[in-house]
Amino acid sequence: MRHQKSGKKLNRNTAERKSLYRNLITSVITHNRIRTTESKAKAVKPFLEKVITMAKKNTDAARRMLSSEVMTDEARNKLNTELVERFKDRPGGYSRILKLGPRSGDQTKMVYLELLASDHKKEEKKKSKES
Repeated sequence: MRHQKSGKKLNRNTAERKSLYRNLITSVITHNRIRTTESKAKAVKPFLEKVITMAKKNTDAARRMLSSEVMTDEARNKLNTELVERFKDRPGGYSRILKLGPRSGDQTKMVYLELLASDHKKEEKKKSKES
């Protein structure tokens, strides 16, 4: 029985699962949106949120932790500059899952896992309407 065991195994052993999560996180950071299966997206979303929150701390320890979770220098640089600036006022909820429908080959549910756009656009629209 799996009482109080959190997370999905995704039919992988521990090393393969961690590698999958790291690669998905790196891809989302690099491309802002990826197409993946619903179960993988739901499994990796909490880890993605924690990585972005960790990057917002901007300490030496946080940077070391990020280097173990985010696989490429390009993604780490984007995370530490662009994404931290984008989400600096947001307390959480940096990503979302958009459902697409079944994959044609095996009918697996497919989704987009994407980072939210900046809130500055919404604030600018509100200010322009008030003026």
